[in-house]
Amino acid sequence: MYKAKIIITYRKSILDPQGKTVENSLHSLGFISISNTRMGKYIEYEINTDDIKKAEEIVKETCVKLLANPVMEDYTYKLEKTE
Repeated sequence: MYKAKIIITYRKSILDPQGKTVENSLHSLGFISISNTRMGKYIEYEINTDDIKKAEEIVKETCVKLLANPVMEDYTYKLEKTE
């Protein structure tokens, strides 16, 4: 079994208004050294297979078909073997 840990973010060319709002709020709290704030999604799920290639295929397919918008978002993932 594998645990998938997926991070989905807007592509660099896409405006991120939520990230900008958070950044402005952090600045108003005195954290002026923070810049280029981006927001995203973090998703975890378990995959019931012992084949890492199959687990990778499942992660990629779920990201492309449902979890990430391939026009606007990028995704990265990490697979961890579980017991």
